[in-house]
Amino acid sequence: MSAADRIVVLGESLVDLVHGAADLPGEARETPGGSPANVAIALGRLGRRLVLVTRIGDDARGQRVRAWLTASDVDLDAVTVRGATAAAHADIDEEGAATYRFDIDGDIGDITVAVFDRATVLHLGSIGALLEPGAGAARTALDAVHGHALVTYDPNIRPLITPDRAATRTRVEELAARADLVKASDEDLAWLYPERDAKSVARELAARGPALVVVTRGAAGALAVSDDGEIEIEIASPPARVVDTVGAGDTFMAALIDGLVSAGVAGAGARERLGLLTEAEVTRILVRAAEAAAITVGRPGADPPRSAELAHLPAAPRPFAPAIFTPATPTPGAAAPMKG
Repeated sequence: MSAADRIVVLGESLVDLVHGAADLPGEARETPGGSPANVAIALGRLGRRLVLVTRIGDDARGQRVRAWLTASDVDLDAVTVRGATAAAHADIDEEGAATYRFDIDGDIGDITVAVFDRATVLHLGSIGALLEPGAGAARTALDAVHGHALVTYDPNIRPLITPDRAATRTRVEELAARADLVKASDEDLAWLYPERDAKSVARELAARGPALVVVTRGAAGALAVSDDGEIEIEIASPPARVVDTVGAGDTFMAALIDGLVSAGVAGAGARERLGLLTEAEVTRILVRAAEAAAITVGRPGADPPRSAELAHLPAAPRPFAPAIFTPATPTPGAAAPMKG
């Protein structure tokens, strides 16, 4: 990206109240979070220039969120400060897997079209793109970047927030149709499309509009399918010691964007360049994203790696093979590294 280019990330930011399996009732570790904010943090740590469009509360928690974002070089010029900071309660089981409860609304702040003028990538997703008024802001953003930015979307479904399956599925499909790349977890797709396998759903979504659909599958790795059927890839998850899975999917998403930008897939004509990537190039990007997620699950909370932590990665793609995981406390059925 040139000095004048930037990534715009749009969506919710909040505080994660992480309750560990060994914690006493009422105990929680408080860390800033929210899927789009986590993506922004991860991109900043990977050295990307970006601006986050979100709402942060005018309170002590909001101050901590702003400090956390600033420490990872996230531009806060488009942040709206008002109200109370949203919260997510993440309950961590003995295998490191997280389940969530939320105290959040659809307010992701005030936006102006000018913030999207120089965007070469727009990323949106999760709660902020599904609930009004954030959903309206997402539509405005999509209109504003049409023709001059790569659009990426992660539905990151939270059934407790959007319990109407049919309505949520319709909204997700509308957003997916306007995106160039969609990343979803197998859990997202299983909730949206019960009784369907992830690969068939990915093919169907790709036929609706995006050039590439990526599905993360935890310990089973990830898969990617292209709209033209030329690319259909499965990769393994790298070995990982799982502390918890908070922020793993967001780290994968950010590393995916970072890899695409490094491959020249950004700005005007990004969709066409995305369609020209070879299977080997897409595989390398996916492998690096999986490695980034594996680093995140190895430490508590949404704590994505910096670029130096990924500098060791080999250029060759990782062949598809069964994944191996070592949980923090060895138990059957280790938690997945790329959920969320």
